[in-house]
Amino acid sequence: MALLDTQVLPEWVDYNGHMNDAEYARAFSLGVEALMERIGLDAEGRQRHGYTIYTLETHLCYRRAAHEHQALCIDVTLLERDAKRLHVLFTMQDTAGNLLASSEQMLMGIDSVNDRPAPFPGAVDAAIDTLPQADTWPELAGRSIGLPSGKR
Repeated sequence: MALLDTQVLPEWVDYNGHMNDAEYARAFSLGVEALMERIGLDAEGRQRHGYTIYTLETHLCYRRAAHEHQALCIDVTLLERDAKRLHVLFTMQDTAGNLLASSEQMLMGIDSVNDRPAPFPGAVDAAIDTLPQADTWPELAGRSIGLPSGKR
């Protein structure tokens, strides 16, 4: 599901002439905000429900360099969920459909009044059910990091 169309801003470009690694994380963070809006947790929804989402963990993989003013599209696929967590895979593509980066994330629903994990409010839960779900486990998800030496 396409969530966000944006572009590489000039201030996101580093000394190598392409998007700085931290800016990929920023773009995916904007994707989380777009996801929140999609499921009814925009500013008004967060206020009404007394509820928000925190990012617990993220695994960011860089595939291709993005350059100044390049158009970007952030998509999301729901991998798993329970009453208060979402395991999602965001992908970033250019206008030709080339994969630029992926961000696998674990998101936690939070009762913002008590600042504690809590189940998704009913309307939000129903909106989550409309998100595209992975039919099979994507190759980009569930990766670990390490050298091939196998010392882990």
